[in-house]
Amino acid sequence: MGDVAELAGVSQQTVSRVVNAREYVGGHTRERVLMAMRKLNYRPNPAAQALVTGRSKTLGIIGSDSIAFGPASVQIGLERAAHAHGYSVSVARLASLDRGSLSQALDQLQRQSVDGILLNAGRDGITNELDRQRMDVPLVAVEDTPEAVVPVVAVDQVAGAAAATRLLLDLGHRTVSHVAGPEDWSSARRRIEGWRAVLESADVPVPPPQFGDWSARSGYELGRLLAQDSEVTAIFAANDEMAVGVMRAMFEAGREVPHDVSLIGFDDVPVARYLTPPLTTVRQDFEEIGERSVQLLLDAIGGVDDARVRAAITPELVVRDSSAPAAVRA
Repeated sequence: MGDVAELAGVSQQTVSRVVNAREYVGGHTRERVLMAMRKLNYRPNPAAQALVTGRSKTLGIIGSDSIAFGPASVQIGLERAAHAHGYSVSVARLASLDRGSLSQALDQLQRQSVDGILLNAGRDGITNELDRQRMDVPLVAVEDTPEAVVPVVAVDQVAGAAAATRLLLDLGHRTVSHVAGPEDWSSARRRIEGWRAVLESADVPVPPPQFGDWSARSGYELGRLLAQDSEVTAIFAANDEMAVGVMRAMFEAGREVPHDVSLIGFDDVPVARYLTPPLTTVRQDFEEIGERSVQLLLDAIGGVDDARVRAAITPELVVRDSSAPAAVRA
């Protein structure tokens, strides 16, 4: 730091202010310091910075071990947002959902002196366990659950599922079958809630939901069962991967999408628009989820910590060719 100060013609205190971004430094002076840092290949020592600022500039992320598109995309959104705010990240994954695994993940991250933690688990009971854990840093959850005891950022899953179901009813289908996600995922339960509420409000039959595991394979297996029922003319799948499996099962059964069966997914995976036919789906903005979650956590790190905060993000229904008016039947 002394070498940088000498080359830039400023004091070491000025270099410290530039490095730690704690006080205002004029633009011309700041640029001289930054040029000197580049010329000398100077990199601030994170450990030394943490001693000075009391901050590690690192955020912890607790994630599930799921490789499904939705949870993985949320993870990427969180990491990108953290980096955009000048933070590095440390990730702890939950191999199981018991109390011990959560406690171990929290201890691991807090031993690394993270400034705050983002919980991206999305499974029932996880946020409830936080009440029993000792935490020395703020925490924000990235999925709403009824028992949440921390600030939450969440996509309005109910609204997204309701919009998909309503579209299919408006297209003239008698009812809508649902290929659901795993029962212990809060997002799956919320999508069931939105789907069921629309059917009950329209006073139409509510078929029993068929539970998958987010994979195309499970969608295919459930699709084969649904394909055997000629009364099934509309299906809402809880994610696009399962919808792809359903589409394949319908093709093999000789039932054409959307002429015989309309199909809607959830997530808007990149390949959705290139399927045959292109898939109608509900788009989640994973970049916005990441940005708002990280900003809420940074607010908490700065002293604005309110467990009652619930930030809801509205998803978007993207209509493509896999949904169509119900065929006229004899």
